[in-house]
Amino acid sequence: MASVTNFFLGANSGSGFHSLFDGLAGEHTYDLMILKGGPGVGKSTFLRTLGETMEEAGERVEYLRCSGDPDSLDGVVLPDMNCAAVDGTPPHVMEPRYPAAVDRIVDLGRFYDLTAAKSSRSEIFGLTKLGQEAGARAYRCLKAARQVELELMTDGKKSFDFERADRRLDGIIARELRKKGTEQGRTDYRFLGGLTCRGTVWRFDSVDVLCPKIYELADRWELAGPLLERLRKTAVGRGWNVIACPAPEEPERLEHLLIPGLGLGFVTSRPGMEYGKKPFRRIRLDALTDGEDRGRERFLRRMTAELREEAVSALRDTKSTHDALEAVYNPYVDFDSVRAIAAIETGRLLSWRGRLETR
Repeated sequence: MASVTNFFLGANSGSGFHSLFDGLAGEHTYDLMILKGGPGVGKSTFLRTLGETMEEAGERVEYLRCSGDPDSLDGVVLPDMNCAAVDGTPPHVMEPRYPAAVDRIVDLGRFYDLTAAKSSRSEIFGLTKLGQEAGARAYRCLKAARQVELELMTDGKKSFDFERADRRLDGIIARELRKKGTEQGRTDYRFLGGLTCRGTVWRFDSVDVLCPKIYELADRWELAGPLLERLRKTAVGRGWNVIACPAPEEPERLEHLLIPGLGLGFVTSRPGMEYGKKPFRRIRLDALTDGEDRGRERFLRRMTAELREEAVSALRDTKSTHDALEAVYNPYVDFDSVRAIAAIETGRLLSWRGRLETR
């Protein structure tokens, strides 16, 4: 049975849309297909066909979920082959960085019936504008929520015992990272989840697939970032590949760290982002700080939650508008040709499979 995981490369935040898509094209990447084409053109059809076929072939598959609608796909990664296919259209626009040598465009827009699509111009204009307005509303709410949340986080960090936390981390490193790895020491960045049209979604199931041994960091004050970064550097320096999961609101700060080669994971839990299972060890970072005013904390958290709920409502409107836009375009798409291209490109990957997995 093929190993299947789910992550995100995009995140909605108070400072706008954050993208990790550019990290897919690097020296370790053998082939990256960048799908182009507008709404309803079949990008998800292409990606699902590719992923399901590679699963059936026994290949490890990583699905990249859409930050707006987690039921939709933004990409498929084949980790053992160092190959991937991604949606390269807004808001995560991608262009080839190393054309043909690494990345290439697969144009699905050529399968539109142009003459027929132009007959729906006014409807397309109207729906596009509605979608843009709903998206702008969502980001305004997220910005306000984050400003309130940052006020709260400042309170929690004032009394945090960083020295005691570092001593706890010294012990973990001595126990868990004493073994030298034989991997590249590479860091792949992925979001584990974030705010979507279905509310906040976290894919802790992917953590469990990759890492049977979990350290859970109870952290409602956003204190774990420097500790996880220290763990990341240590693991990479000792020859292990890692998956580093940044905070959607602040990508410079890590929230989770996975070391699949050791079967070892470190996850942050807080209200609204609970791991929900019994970890190997639970470390209460919250116990290393003093909440100064619990009444104020409850008020600010409630205000943040209400603003984010408004953002979710706006994201739902964005999705509804996008679905309506796709419904307009769908009759004008030659899906037989889309599926044929997906089959050709999947066959190409399968023909490379044995050679790439021994590289």
